[in-house]
Amino acid sequence: MTPRVALIGANGHGRWHRRRIAELRAGGIVSLVGLADVQPIDPAPDVPAFTDHRELLAATQPDVVVICTPPHTHLPIALDALRAGCDLLLEKPPVTSPADHETLLTALRSTGRSCQVGFQALGSVAWSRFRDALSPRTTGLTAVASWKRDDTYYARSPWAGRRVVGGRPVVDGALVNPLAHAVMQALAAGAAAGAGRPRQLEAERYRVRPIEVEDTAFARITFESGLPLLVAVTLAGEDFIAGEIEARGPDGTAVLEYPTDRLALPGSGLTDSARLGSDLPGSKTPGAGLIEVPGRTDLLTDLVRHRAEGTPLLVPLEATAAFTTVLEALTMPEAPEPRLLNSSTVAIEGPNRTIPGINALLRRAAAELKLPSELDVPWSAEPFRRRLPVTWP
Repeated sequence: MTPRVALIGANGHGRWHRRRIAELRAGGIVSLVGLADVQPIDPAPDVPAFTDHRELLAATQPDVVVICTPPHTHLPIALDALRAGCDLLLEKPPVTSPADHETLLTALRSTGRSCQVGFQALGSVAWSRFRDALSPRTTGLTAVASWKRDDTYYARSPWAGRRVVGGRPVVDGALVNPLAHAVMQALAAGAAAGAGRPRQLEAERYRVRPIEVEDTAFARITFESGLPLLVAVTLAGEDFIAGEIEARGPDGTAVLEYPTDRLALPGSGLTDSARLGSDLPGSKTPGAGLIEVPGRTDLLTDLVRHRAEGTPLLVPLEATAAFTTVLEALTMPEAPEPRLLNSSTVAIEGPNRTIPGINALLRRAAAELKLPSELDVPWSAEPFRRRLPVTWP
């Protein structure tokens, strides 16, 4: 029987899910039975619409629910959907703490339902080839991204750029929301390399606007094996860097680019200088040597197949435990507020704010596996250090 699908959170990024569900609906793979959003749904749907997700669940009785609401609302909505007998496609980040992660896992086990998490990059052929190239001989991991978000990005919703809303923690920092895919892929790479769990976090977080979360961040995560991961990302960037995951080892460097699904494996001719920027002597254009690897499995399609055939999910909730553990450490009340950079460090042009020289700093930090404070950057802050739990859900 064709699974009955409902979407909770139909505006904003939910429109992407609506388009994808429409494609599957046209192919007879799913049927869409209802949408829910606290705001009027735009464009108007051709199925029943609700402002309360509980009314949607009771009226439409879906088999699968896609949840694309603010991260701090995920858990209660997911629990309601599980009680209604639904399987879940839960947008990233799935929950905001390991305690919530455990609560959701317990509910999944007790109801016998399934939960796929929306880290869609983990469904690509490029990721699987990159993952298969990793081994315990990997000596270092990095993730670099330079994006640009203007003032309107932080006006998109009441929770944008906030740490707490209505007494509940909100997840909107660069590391754990817009650039969460890069962080998740890098953490998954550590697991694939046999490095064990993340055990130590050192982070420096910065902001170029009077918001409460970081738009620029550097984090060094050390795994149980001692393998280091250096994440360097910004939403106040210069030239665009999509999202580069690098794995270094004695046989060379493997590079995976998100969301383009471009890849270079050891022996492909990619040089380290290609990753450091075209302004360095002898370097190539960034991205040189990367080859597009087509093929990406849609996560909703994968969930439907799992329901019908019992195949393993590509991104089950259990696979995101490391991400949730790091997320909590970054967003906990004890973590210092991101340092607000001043006008001498930030270039302002209309609604855009850029940190001059940030791209070179991102690449240097990744190349040396160091934080800005260790590179004598004048505007750097003391890193926040946190020992991560030995166990998690």
